Amino acid sequence: MKLVDLKFKPGIDKQDTAYSAGDERKYIDSDFVRFHYGKPERWGGWRFLPNPNKTIVGVVRDTHSWIGLDGTRYLALGTDRKLYLYTEGDIFDITPIRETAAGLSNPFTTNGTTTVTVTDADHGAAEGDFVTFDSFSAIDGLDMNNEFEVTTYVDANTYKVTHTSAASGSTSGGGGTGNAKYQITTGPTASTYGYGWGTATWGLSTWDTPRSSSNVVVAGRNWSLDNFGEDLIATVLDGGTFIWDTSGGTGSRATALSNAPTASRFSIVSTDTRHLLIFGTETTIGTASSQDDLLLRFSDREDATDYTPVATNEAGSLRISDGSRIVGAVKSAGQILVWTDTSLHGLQFVGTPFTFGLRQLGANAGLIAQHAAIEVNGKAYWMSDDAFYLYDGVVKKMPCSVQDFVFDDINYTNKNDIAVGLNTAYNEIIWYYPSANATQIDRAVAYNYLEGTWYTVGLGRTTWLGAYVYELPIATEYSSSTTANVSSILGLTAGASFVYEHETGNNQADGTAITAFLETGSVEIADGDQLMSVSKLVPDFDNLTNTMTATLTLEQYPQSASNVTTSGSITNTTEKINVRGRGRAVKIKYQTSTVDDTPWRLGSQKLQLRPDGRR
Repeated sequence: MKLVDLKFKPGIDKQDTAYSAGDERKYIDSDFVRFHYGKPERWGGWRFLPNPNKTIVGVVRDTHSWIGLDGTRYLALGTDRKLYLYTEGDIFDITPIRETAAGLSNPFTTNGTTTVTVTDADHGAAEGDFVTFDSFSAIDGLDMNNEFEVTTYVDANTYKVTHTSAASGSTSGGGGTGNAKYQITTGPTASTYGYGWGTATWGLSTWDTPRSSSNVVVAGRNWSLDNFGEDLIATVLDGGTFIWDTSGGTGSRATALSNAPTASRFSIVSTDTRHLLIFGTETTIGTASSQDDLLLRFSDREDATDYTPVATNEAGSLRISDGSRIVGAVKSAGQILVWTDTSLHGLQFVGTPFTFGLRQLGANAGLIAQHAAIEVNGKAYWMSDDAFYLYDGVVKKMPCSVQDFVFDDINYTNKNDIAVGLNTAYNEIIWYYPSANATQIDRAVAYNYLEGTWYTVGLGRTTWLGAYVYELPIATEYSSSTTANVSSILGLTAGASFVYEHETGNNQADGTAITAFLETGSVEIADGDQLMSVSKLVPDFDNLTNTMTATLTLEQYPQSASNVTTSGSITNTTEKINVRGRGRAVKIKYQTSTVDDTPWRLGSQKLQLRPDGRR
């Protein structure tokens, strides 16, 4: 009997059949397994940030970290409902105030329940928005000087909030005189189809009723976050641009950036030249209806509040002619890369009088989502609607061994939520996306850019921030059924995000185990014409501290119903697993699901076998 080393290639191949992949010594499936230095390795664990766990309101769509002039580290998080700041081990709400109703007189009406009706002419609030009351007197035993979520929109002048206690009586118009501060309007948690005006052909259905079908997608709320010096710049998708000044401290909120456009897709800071660039913005600043999805504006150098071009400054604008909208942008060596839905462009500083020049770098290679592109070591990687691309001076479509698996299983209605992150410790670029039956991100595909390998993982992260300012990667996860515990907002409904540090510990943040598995293709043991008897599996592992299950399936033919499955347990002292079976081909599945499983690493895989006839 001889000992045969199977010698599998790194990476996962889901483009081929199990039998064909086995012929080429490939792995065909895995979960929570990466490939590092050519060998499969279990993913590391993660923990809450901060610890103990504090969740935040809404689903996080962008994160950004930077360092202040005094050395303080900051992390900004933009959700569909709030804007947050993490620093000094705590989380602070810095959501901008949209409007303040000062001197509001007797606005509250009670009815003996927890529901309080608020009267404020032209309040502009919608269900899910947030308002903070101050300086009011108690009404029927209720202290209204708190932050509330608007639970019911009644009309333009009236809405309802929910208190934690029931009113002791019923009063119409009370509370004395105080102030109501309305935060910026919240956005959709996920993209949806719109069924109102303009979503179908003229004359379909009846006047003032929703359409029955639509191809118009209303995008979920998104943010773009960057720092201008030590201050935070935050632009909300199709909304305004805001600034949080570090000098105001963590008790201050972001405010509208003076003179900036009021309706834009996103913004980015040109770090080298100190311009703020705002994309998909207004032709007439301050007129939201003039928003042009292909127009970009840039501020004067060192002045994020000046967008009016004159002979003495470097402010100006450019318009991209290819595509229907600007989708995203990233900073790269010597230029800013800008994607539309159909093409890639390079934006370079050229000096006065034009300031920036724009040239097309590639066609038919658009970006699928605002946060789906990343720059690594002078190269850009991105996800389009149907493929992965690379720009290293030339636009190239990337060979991908899991391409059909990924693109056949995307919920394209929610494609705008797709996000990419970098894990430098393992040379990984990771795209997180919503699978076909999910409304939120629940899967990921990873690419090792040094080794050229692909693998997938069932991990839902709405954002991923590499270890730049903080020592470990930071990621966020959304739960639609969890109510945030970060603040004492009254009447708060469910929908919260967890913030994690990754690549630390061995378990999930709540202490439960990470279930990891790795499966090979079906390897013909001899030449496929001869049956072989398999008697032993000789495993080779590093850092295996708990028990692993190895399952061998002996196959007669690819579609045979007479396959034989046998399994055994592996520990760090296991020399061999005795198995018994015969077949033309064999595939092996390794799996661990124990708390405190360490990030084990698999080496060679050897089988002991002998010829066992042709029948």
